[in-house]
Amino acid sequence: MLYIGNQRECFFDDHFLDESKTGAEYRLHNPVPREVVLTLDELWEGDGCDYYNFFYDEERKILRLYYLAFKMLGAYEGIRVCYAESRDGLKWEKPELGLFDYKGTKHNNIILDPTVHKNIDNFMVFCDSNPVCPPDKRYKAIASYNDNGRAALWCFWSEDGIRFSLENTCEITDKGAFDSLNVAFWDENASKYRCYFRSFHTPEMDETPFVNESIRDIRYIESTDFVNWSEPFLLDFRGAEDIPLYTNNVMPYYRAPHIYIGLPSRYVERKSWTPTFERLCGAERRKERMNHHPRYGLTLTDCVFMCSRDGKSFKRYDEAFIRPGPERPLNWVYGDCYPARGLVETPSPLLGADPEISIYNYENHWSGKPAALRRYTLRRDGFVSLHSGAKETISTSKRFVFEGAELEANLSTSARGYIRFVLRNDDGEKLESYEIFGDSTSRIIDFGGDISRFSGKPVYMDIIMSDADLYSFKFY
Repeated sequence: MLYIGNQRECFFDDHFLDESKTGAEYRLHNPVPREVVLTLDELWEGDGCDYYNFFYDEERKILRLYYLAFKMLGAYEGIRVCYAESRDGLKWEKPELGLFDYKGTKHNNIILDPTVHKNIDNFMVFCDSNPVCPPDKRYKAIASYNDNGRAALWCFWSEDGIRFSLENTCEITDKGAFDSLNVAFWDENASKYRCYFRSFHTPEMDETPFVNESIRDIRYIESTDFVNWSEPFLLDFRGAEDIPLYTNNVMPYYRAPHIYIGLPSRYVERKSWTPTFERLCGAERRKERMNHHPRYGLTLTDCVFMCSRDGKSFKRYDEAFIRPGPERPLNWVYGDCYPARGLVETPSPLLGADPEISIYNYENHWSGKPAALRRYTLRRDGFVSLHSGAKETISTSKRFVFEGAELEANLSTSARGYIRFVLRNDDGEKLESYEIFGDSTSRIIDFGGDISRFSGKPVYMDIIMSDADLYSFKFY
């Protein structure tokens, strides 16, 4: 039996419904590309700016963004870590921090420079909400750091989120590859730190149109003190196909933090050049990259969606969450669809409509042009819905217990479509909602009676739908 209390339940997976009694389908939804919010056109930036990650700083009431800055084409000057911030997720600024000199000036947003740290390959920052965290270590970062040819995952500390120092005693693990955006955070629900990082494993070989000699994978470790960590192990994808995943972007979903979501980039390396590559946008640039290594021209990347209830076993949707998109001169490259780690609510462009989720994805990778960070939008809880076509479906929950006297739902129907909810207990008592139609992320559901009499007791829920999507619900 499930206890859901008054937490929000999303239909990202089959946790709530009885699989044998589910008539509707789970439908993945794709974010919509919007405007470019940040152009990386400073002299110290370039087409290699990547591995963006951000969070909302509750104390400072600001979004704080971190990214690598370097050039893929042109004179390589090493990798810098840079910083930007925003009040609303729509307008981003690069503050002049005055920390490092770049060609005679400190008027820049650089927070780590290769003259000090020469071998950083990625840099992910979080604000540590662990109650026992010392104030001078409130901001933590993890990064791949190559020390005398030995790659490992290291921790950096900061009191203000700008000035970071590396402690030689804080190596997290050396059992991985790490050349990705590795992720760590304090999990308030579980009272421990979680860390996800990249490694490799050898797959069982099969006949596919893709190179499959070594699989880029995601490993997991955990800690209670951020010093002593468990042994790494592979994420469990519940028997799904073994495919290369370059990043992970795992985070607790902010509207339902007991659910973990990830937006990993998928690595697809085809075996040979074909006529399709010849006709695909950017063919000449792709051929130039192949002069350095064939995979630089034969590899493409996109992004998928995955979710978990325990942070270790994940349901992964293998149709793309973000595709490279309509062919343009600078896309369909190895480096597309690496979304920033982080989500933020932003106003809808439709006056009076509910807020949306903004996701940020960078463009112009490996092009010789300044990288750009583009905003994408998605409905709140809109990664996956329980979907019914025109034919009515009935889906039944597992036995569960809720707490509350109201039901709120995130739903969308056509003018002709509808959703009805039926609550029933083991004694055969039931209570049915009125027929609901509309499109709202927070619709109060009206029943023909008081649902509080079912509160705290085992019940079932029947969800009757036609031409509709149900994204989430919450008792309160």
